[in-house]
Amino acid sequence: MIRQFELVERVKAYDPGADEDAINRAYVFSMKVHGAQKRASGDSYFSHPLEVAGILTQYKLDGASIVTALLHDTVEDTLTTVPEIERLFGPEIARLVDGVTKLSRLELQSDQTKQAENFRKLLIAMSEDLRVLLVKLADRLHNMRTLHHIPDAEKRVRIARETMDIYAPLAERIGMRAIQDELEDLAFAQINPEARASLIARLNFLRERGGDLVTRITDQLKRVLSEASIDAWVSGREKSAYSMWRKMQRKNVGFEQLSDVMAFRVVVANIEDCYRALGVIHSRYSVVPGRFKDYISTPKPNGYRSLHTGVYGPEQQRIEAQIRTREMHDVAELGVAAHWQYKQGASTEGKQYRWLRELLDILEHTSNPEEFLEHTKLEMFQDKVFCFTPRGDLIELPRGATPVDFAYAVHSEIGDHCVGAKINGRMMPLRTALSNGDQVEVVTSKAQTPSPTWERFVVTGKARARIRRFIRTQQRAQFISLGRAMVQKAFKKDGHDFTDKAIDGVAKAFKSQDADDLYAQVGAGLLGEREVLDTVFPETAATKSAKVVPLVRRRAKEKEKDGTVAIRGLIPGMAVHYAGCCHPLVGDRIVGIVTTGKGVTIHTIDCDTLESFAEQPERWLDVSWDADTATAGDAHRHRGARRAPSDEHHRRAPRHARDQLGRAGARLSARMARRPTS
Repeated sequence: MIRQFELVERVKAYDPGADEDAINRAYVFSMKVHGAQKRASGDSYFSHPLEVAGILTQYKLDGASIVTALLHDTVEDTLTTVPEIERLFGPEIARLVDGVTKLSRLELQSDQTKQAENFRKLLIAMSEDLRVLLVKLADRLHNMRTLHHIPDAEKRVRIARETMDIYAPLAERIGMRAIQDELEDLAFAQINPEARASLIARLNFLRERGGDLVTRITDQLKRVLSEASIDAWVSGREKSAYSMWRKMQRKNVGFEQLSDVMAFRVVVANIEDCYRALGVIHSRYSVVPGRFKDYISTPKPNGYRSLHTGVYGPEQQRIEAQIRTREMHDVAELGVAAHWQYKQGASTEGKQYRWLRELLDILEHTSNPEEFLEHTKLEMFQDKVFCFTPRGDLIELPRGATPVDFAYAVHSEIGDHCVGAKINGRMMPLRTALSNGDQVEVVTSKAQTPSPTWERFVVTGKARARIRRFIRTQQRAQFISLGRAMVQKAFKKDGHDFTDKAIDGVAKAFKSQDADDLYAQVGAGLLGEREVLDTVFPETAATKSAKVVPLVRRRAKEKEKDGTVAIRGLIPGMAVHYAGCCHPLVGDRIVGIVTTGKGVTIHTIDCDTLESFAEQPERWLDVSWDADTATAGDAHRHRGARRAPSDEHHRRAPRHARDQLGRAGARLSARMARRPTS
């Protein structure tokens, strides 16, 4: 366990101006309030916040972050309060501790909703101060290092999956590569121990067979660069087991086919030397096609800059070389923490962490935590392509992104009104996958709105969230209009005057916020209009229930009063609507089309609208007018509304309608055959 003076010395070594008194007071306070608490390993609980602080000193974080690390569990696991922290250590420390505490309270919940809600809170806290995430990542890293002490195997796997899904990608996004690699490897050991053990065994075999291969290759690269008068520091390492396993899964290749089991860092003095070193390596060794990437001219979203190339290097080994300056190397190793060291946080964070603002934009447009978690996983897990606007602005997108994704990345309004796109000067379909270097010009129209079909091919979470929000809003408006009309009709049928005020008065009885909420439920078929009417006029409902009328007579009177007729073949309880396109009347040959949330719409068999359902046979119902309404049907026809079609007219019905109806009839017969006999 790190001793008090050792922790202070570590911080003062890289930050002489750090508040030594605050660190000492936080050390003593945390040790005192945690007291005799123990961890699952049997160690003193205080060892955990101390180790978290120690991890952060490796990344040279400021004194406030170290104090927060020492105190991050005091509010959660002791009687300490946030106001007490503020009184003793000031408002900045209190705010950071409170941010970490709010995340920890939901961290180990197994329910997916709570995991997603936790992630929402994490991003909100990050948007206010990125140090909250740094403390949280160090906290998670130490917990993963001691995860094997938890006896419940299922709990260990659940924590490992959460680490793999959320915390490792976030570590990658802020450039904390070492933390990312360790988190992934520790989680991989719990989730798939057999695969990890197999890969480590293969690496050990290669190491034994090749001897000290990494050292020999490192020495030869140094010698080649030195001969070209390039002063370079070269180091090599084997890639992690999880990194290799992920690449094997993604590319569907075996271990022997991996091209970059070993990676070598070449650190030089300046950017000019980076490109000179690249030229020397390419001139000396054969290049592996398609393995060159220039992250200096187009940095990764987390600020990572380097030249990557694959070559058949010394001893004919396929290796990856990463060429960078010292400052680029520090950013690659320390991520966002390097900006505290270089004092550039304020100037670089805005551009570098644009992805964080985009995730917060998704947060505003998703309807529930699970959907948010789905979209943000899409944002974080995919490789990137780099495209340009006509003005030359660089837009970073996931691989497989389309012009619609590009439009939403530029601005939400441009995405909403996108009607077309020019890719490298040529008009292309909106579902076209973009490639690196494409110049994209979005064509917009004020009359355009997001199309539901876009959701089938967009890949960014932001685009999908905006499209889904529009669809939900549009559907809600339709349900409100339909529900209002249905309630109005029920009022009129019973001789009552319809008012929105009356509906507002009973909305809470149906757990609705307002009248529109209630109308939407009725329109979606979740609530009957008669239920609403009976709630508004309970005395009328009581009178009706007291007045018993034989069922047959009551149905006959209702038919006589409003001209409605019964239909055979319907699923019991489904709402029925008559199509406005063909206005079916009694005597016409009819078919039912099932619509989610609305019930069944009745069309005539020769209705042109049926063509749009030709590829959806599962939505067709074989229905017909009830035989005991024939008289009513005759009355309708004698009024001159429409003459019943002849047999010849039925034969001229669209072929697809007859075919679909035949299939619907077969399904209905099968359903009837499965009914139990009385």
